[in-house]
Amino acid sequence: MTPLHRRTTTTTWIRDVPVGSAYPIVVQSMTNTDTADAAATADQVAALADAGSQLVRVTVNNDEAAAALPEIVRRAADQGCDVPIIGDFHYNGHLLLAKHPECASALAKYRINPGNVGGKRRDENFRTIVQIAIMNEKPVRIGVNWGSLDQDLLTQMMDENAHRSEPVDARDVYIDAMIASALRSAELAEEVGLAHERIIISAKVSGVADLVDVYRRLAARCDYPLHLGLTEAGMGAKGIIASAAGLAILLQEGLGDTIRVSLTPRPGGDRTEEVQVAQQILQSLGLRSFTPQVSACPGCGRTTSTFFQEMAEQIQSHLREQMPRWRERYPGVEALRVAVMGCVVNGPGESKHADIGISLPGTFEEPKAPVYVDGRLEVTLKGDTIVPEFLRILEQYVATRYGKAVSPPAPLRAAGGPARA
Repeated sequence: MTPLHRRTTTTTWIRDVPVGSAYPIVVQSMTNTDTADAAATADQVAALADAGSQLVRVTVNNDEAAAALPEIVRRAADQGCDVPIIGDFHYNGHLLLAKHPECASALAKYRINPGNVGGKRRDENFRTIVQIAIMNEKPVRIGVNWGSLDQDLLTQMMDENAHRSEPVDARDVYIDAMIASALRSAELAEEVGLAHERIIISAKVSGVADLVDVYRRLAARCDYPLHLGLTEAGMGAKGIIASAAGLAILLQEGLGDTIRVSLTPRPGGDRTEEVQVAQQILQSLGLRSFTPQVSACPGCGRTTSTFFQEMAEQIQSHLREQMPRWRERYPGVEALRVAVMGCVVNGPGESKHADIGISLPGTFEEPKAPVYVDGRLEVTLKGDTIVPEFLRILEQYVATRYGKAVSPPAPLRAAGGPARA
């Protein structure tokens, strides 16, 4: 891939997390607990933060949820979690923030959907939220969603289009209405007194092609940081693939400053999966590094044994288990590349391209496994101790290469920045 420069934006500080083109792209997630249940919500906030979510959003939909926010923040802090918590408001946000000042203070940012802040009093309600944000020195995300778009604005723009001599497609009007809603709301927020650099914008849709179009057009018309995400992406492979397809295009074009992968979890499923997917998208594009990557071949008729699959799984598990310790002791280890290959066709070549790799014998091949370190043959393993021997070599390599590092390397294609006091 040809490296592209990030679109230049202002920087919005969400407490101590900077969002903007001068800093690495931020991963965020959202809880799905009942926010009024402070204990359960705090636990999930901490779990998402532990998984790597740098910002966590929670629904604030009623008095009980708003009243629980200070306790949620305290409970999360008691678990050693200081991740910024964002309040997601729809319909009654102006009422809840005014009625619960401790909630307004505890939150690190407010998300406002301009399409549902109130019919005829929409602007008035919107101003109220912005004024509270200013009073509490909080940034806001103006989050337009095509499932809850300002219907008055959409109707007006559809009518105007119908009277044109050459009307455009209704889809284009819909996209233009989303952009107009976001930018008009940002303009109104600044008129009320919110600083330009305290605004982030998003315009979410559920179709990949639509997502790409709306963000390309939006990016060309403002310099606010953009939050990317395919809304209602879906469950399992569908949600993961659709999100990766849409986000990868935009990120590769230099668009996007914070992302979320909105997966529908299976009943009782792990909410942190969406964090892992978001991280993997960024790491696959070379934009950030989060955890060592394992390249492994898919297998074919040359690899009828499952040994290389089992070994790949064991190595991946070992890396995941060691990362909490390694992250503290070995700065930069998240960029490590490991290859576990199953036969002689691509095995040696892929192993040489990785930092450390092993090429296992395929069916009918000589029962030996050459190990390559930094592109050179290090040793050839044989027998029943291949896995523990390779893990020992891996541990030694990590300690030798990263143990002397004093600071992590700069993230790929993303300019770092000094920590904010």
